[in-house]
Amino acid sequence: MRIREMTDADCATVAELRVLGWRSAYAGLMPQAFLDGLDIAEGTRQLRERLAQGHAGTVDLIAERAGRTVGWACFGPARDSDVPPGEAELYALYAHPEQYSTGVGRALLLECVARCTAAGRPRMRLWAVEGNTRARRFYERFGFTPDGAVDPQTVEDVPVPEVRYSRDLP
Repeated sequence: MRIREMTDADCATVAELRVLGWRSAYAGLMPQAFLDGLDIAEGTRQLRERLAQGHAGTVDLIAERAGRTVGWACFGPARDSDVPPGEAELYALYAHPEQYSTGVGRALLLECVARCTAAGRPRMRLWAVEGNTRARRFYERFGFTPDGAVDPQTVEDVPVPEVRYSRDLP
């Protein structure tokens, strides 16, 4: 498996991977009509726009296996106002549903942690949908623990609370 930084040429593939990931991970947790309405073309446009703007400190990584994109992760500075300056946040981590439990997520997460550690970040945070037990167990295996913060998100008037996790970096 190869991990590399995302380029503009990857945006459509990453947008598709994200939609597949949401539909797989959030089935039964979010309204199906919302999940069915996720638009790959719009996601591609948004990713390209974000890359072109070059948000300071944000890094997008791609996992490739046999030349095929099988995962994506994005991290950068922590965004929450109650978090001390200098901490990192994992904004996104997705593996293609056909690649679950094959090491894609592990490889991406370890690369994100390594890069944040090398940059001197003392801690990494992330948000996980409360009902997404698969993701929560995954993060917990890598030393992330809930830090007490909960975000009462809703999707089309359906409660989809998120739990914040954190982990000290080596």
